[in-house]
Amino acid sequence: QVLLVESGGGLVQTGGSLRLSCAASGRTFSDNHMGWFRQAPGKAREFVAAISWSTGSTYYGDFVKGRFTMSRDNAKNTVYLQMNSLEPEKTDVYWCAAPGEVRDSYFRTSVEEYDFWGQGIQVAVSS
Repeated sequence: QVLLVESGGGLVQTGGSLRLSCAASGRTFSDNHMGWFRQAPGKAREFVAAISWSTGSTYYGDFVKGRFTMSRDNAKNTVYLQMNSLEPEKTDVYWCAAPGEVRDSYFRTSVEEYDFWGQGIQVAVSS
């Protein structure tokens, strides 16, 4: 089984930056890729980014607009989400996730396609 532990959330000022971390343990996490999702109050969880463990290639949700960057450190079994130019928004919860076994080269972008989830971490931007 896979255990995902998130850290790095908190309060940041408008225009500031924040980096979220997700440490993965277990076995399945290393299969293909990992993802980040976010959920605003009263809204559905949405795809933010995904990264390949083997190549480091990334794929981003449409709303990112170049402001977020996902990376990974294989030696630490950790993925990151660097968020820049943050704008005032309602407090969101960010989740890292692992899809489990993936046998093709396509990134999963739907909540239903991921089997393992972190605890969720809050990010708030002050105005």
